[in-house]
Amino acid sequence: MPGPTEVEALLADVPGLAPYVRRATLLRPKAGRPTALDSHVGGALLWPVDEPWPVCEGPHLTEVRERLSDADRETLRQIDRAVRERRAGRPYPAYELTPEEAELQSLIMDGASTLDAVARERVRWIGVPTAPGVPLVPVLQLHARDVPPLPLPGDTDVLQVLWCPRQHEDLLGQPHYAGWGPAVQVHHRRAAPLTASSPAREHAEDPYLPRPCVLEPLEVPDLPDPEELPAELLAEVEAWAHAHDAEYGRPLSCRAGWKAGGWPSWHATDPAPIGCPDCGARSELLLTVDSGHDPGLDIAGLGEMRLFGCPVDPGHPIQLNLQ
Repeated sequence: MPGPTEVEALLADVPGLAPYVRRATLLRPKAGRPTALDSHVGGALLWPVDEPWPVCEGPHLTEVRERLSDADRETLRQIDRAVRERRAGRPYPAYELTPEEAELQSLIMDGASTLDAVARERVRWIGVPTAPGVPLVPVLQLHARDVPPLPLPGDTDVLQVLWCPRQHEDLLGQPHYAGWGPAVQVHHRRAAPLTASSPAREHAEDPYLPRPCVLEPLEVPDLPDPEELPAELLAEVEAWAHAHDAEYGRPLSCRAGWKAGGWPSWHATDPAPIGCPDCGARSELLLTVDSGHDPGLDIAGLGEMRLFGCPVDPGHPIQLNLQ
């Protein structure tokens, strides 16, 4: 993580960056035993005593395996032998198929997602409803007192994020959700009348079960992805970085990890402006949920789940994005 002096020096030397600074809170989850009264990852939440625990009925992506015929298995063996023969003696061999081999392989796959080369099985992912539903699991609870910049609607003072711990695709109302991942639900609460509640964990997939963690919030200035800066300002920033034997980007900008507020990075795609579905305002980054580290999640291949909120009304629907 860059020290405050690095960011302060950049801002002092390039004053044109000042309008682009956003406040962010690095949540810094650490393995621990949080209570429902705390801001935390995983674990029990504060919950209305008369509100049923939410469930997701899907459809959820379920793995279906299909055994290949003996003829298809023999065809794949012949293709593998031919590829190995072509690779022999090359300094940097690549797995190359002829057009005919590629067509045969495509026919054998028959639209399946992947091939289990050991078991010689096609693997498909099919959306299947789940009744009576999969209980959502708590991901994050934040109190306004711990994250001062947190935008909350009305007189609420707690933000809760839950998700369905199963694979989903093409979530309704989420046009920026590119890739497979969990379906997210967000609640805004008043802490005072709530009681502790622990969820069930049936039908959960381990990559989406966060280990309970306490938080060590740290407020920091955050700067945008290079592609979100005007060309003239970016040139000035890059000249500063070159003079200081640095590179503009992470970690100087788009602070990584679990984060409230700040700027999103666009390390996997081009920047994608995300609009509020209710009012059309350009949404801003609300939360980043990261893979790995103490919570032990694996989102979109060790990526990030980002939640974007409306800057006009934080009660408007949240938009999701995976990177």
